[in-house]
Amino acid sequence: MTGESISSIATALVVGGGIGGMATAISLATRGVKVDLIDLDPEWRVYGAGITITGPTLRAYRRLGLLDAIKAEGAITSKTRLFRYDGTHMLDLDEPVIEEGLPATGGIMRPVLHHIMQAKVRELEIPVRLGLTVTALENDGDGVNVRFSDESSGRYDLVVGADSVYSVVRDIAFPHMGPAKPTGQGCWRISIAKPPGLDMGEFFLGHANPCGITACAPDKVYMWMLTPHVERESFMTDEELYVTLKGLLADFGGNAGWIRDNMTREDWINYRPLAAVLQPRNWFNGRIVLLGDAVHATTPHLASGAGMAVESGVVLAEELARTDDVAAALQAYQDRRYDRCRDVIETSVAVGKLQLEHGDPKVHAHMLEGALGRLNQPF
Repeated sequence: MTGESISSIATALVVGGGIGGMATAISLATRGVKVDLIDLDPEWRVYGAGITITGPTLRAYRRLGLLDAIKAEGAITSKTRLFRYDGTHMLDLDEPVIEEGLPATGGIMRPVLHHIMQAKVRELEIPVRLGLTVTALENDGDGVNVRFSDESSGRYDLVVGADSVYSVVRDIAFPHMGPAKPTGQGCWRISIAKPPGLDMGEFFLGHANPCGITACAPDKVYMWMLTPHVERESFMTDEELYVTLKGLLADFGGNAGWIRDNMTREDWINYRPLAAVLQPRNWFNGRIVLLGDAVHATTPHLASGAGMAVESGVVLAEELARTDDVAAALQAYQDRRYDRCRDVIETSVAVGKLQLEHGDPKVHAHMLEGALGRLNQPF
């Protein structure tokens, strides 16, 4: 990873050690900023199955110097194939290579991706403190005084809130913002052995509950399914998750049907309701700034949540390197990110609405292709 050095700030605190936080810490540290990274989880773990990595997301990871590691440990494919839910082939999504040497699309297991990023953080000798968040933030013109949850304190030239959709930094410093809004859908995920012959991503449309399969390793995939969300008083047990997902797949053919017929109770299955929000401007308050799900939380319909977070971390560092005026840099960061993130969120929510209304799968495909084309544009 290369880039202009940053002279506008010398120190930064990044709150949140997920994808957006690590991307920001890496981007700032490689440009000469002394970064501290904190995360609320004492074990710095990540949960989840696989993650789809589109061409634009791979481009962002190339800026972090992590593309080769992702290619080595994930699964790279050339296109995504669209089927009717019964297994009838509809069309292949046009996913052109957007930079020389850059794969068109792919996938990776989420814990593997986190380990790749964590290794880069350690390589850069970025101090990481775990089991920790912030409890108070005070802007005073040229820096931020920070109080941590362990009663310690510190002072930084910049504080970055990348601490999830439930951001503590947002709650403390951005009273004009609010929580993400439920979309009415829930997302099922299962991590399972790869169906024989699967060599690219697959979407299954035209059903009330669309689903898709992403290869994440030579022998592993994850499948997602979107369903209307029904509120309940308790979480589903592992047995309920297994039986319910198997039943939801009853009508499906092709590799989705193969997963139904071959899934076991030992496969990792998860369900969560979906929510999204584009927080109103400004995304910065003095020397405090937000990125990732803290400010532009999206649904998985365009497989771009992680990509948007990584892009934001890269753009923030780029703008801080372009000027010694921190306020101008934060404004430029916001200006570059706002409309792009809005497009991703609004399109994702619109696709979800179409699915809830049992819309035409050809319209669904057209919306996906158009959005992916826009995402291919420079960020």
